[in-house]
Amino acid sequence: MSENDATPVRPERSEESLEFPYLAQLFAPGADPEVDDQIVARRTGMWGSGQGSGDTSGFNGLERTTALAGITTPPFGGWFDQIADRMAELVPGFATHVMVHRGEITFFVLPDKLVELCRALRDDEDLRFEVCPSVSGVHYPEQTGRELHVVYHLLSYTYNRRIRLEVELPDSDPHVPSVVPVYPHANYHERETWDMFGVVFDGHPGLTRILMPDDWVGHPQRKDYPLGGIPVEFKGAVVAPPSERRSYNQ
Repeated sequence: MSENDATPVRPERSEESLEFPYLAQLFAPGADPEVDDQIVARRTGMWGSGQGSGDTSGFNGLERTTALAGITTPPFGGWFDQIADRMAELVPGFATHVMVHRGEITFFVLPDKLVELCRALRDDEDLRFEVCPSVSGVHYPEQTGRELHVVYHLLSYTYNRRIRLEVELPDSDPHVPSVVPVYPHANYHERETWDMFGVVFDGHPGLTRILMPDDWVGHPQRKDYPLGGIPVEFKGAVVAPPSERRSYNQ
């Protein structure tokens, strides 16, 4: 056999790429899983800056930065790789990044991929995340352009596994598709997240307030929501409402 007839030699592949061939398709085009922009709060002082805040602790120069755990690149280890590989095979390019922290995995999901991914997680025999026990919101004012996060906890009864999905939304346009068509019991959780944080779940069958009165203005668990309140009367004294007390840098 001549040199020109020789069979081309394929480049060697790592054990991870052979066992989990779809992990490379996990991230959306243009997503940079190396970006570590996870700062969620910057605080000064013990309870405030000391500049008119009423903080008399003496720790006015203290500076603290609070950040999320960071970003994890594949392989993730253990069964995390198995499910991530299968998720990427069924819904390619659904994630912006992934975080593994304290034995838990969180997939940060593009909003337009959320419902498709949830349906695959519920129905695929290799995944079988049959239940969404919780949907909740978080407000990170420091994360410009993705201030509001919606967090979905998923549970597999079949395999006794738990994962977390997280969607990041801009404060200016906090819309995300409802997962009620996939997980009907998420109905009330999405209503609560709308009530407390102002996230709009498109396609929800009845997105109304569930804790606050229907005519309530604002969303009380956002960090920019005013404390408000009314005076509380005690024998011989009156305690001012929270909005009139000392202002702490929370």
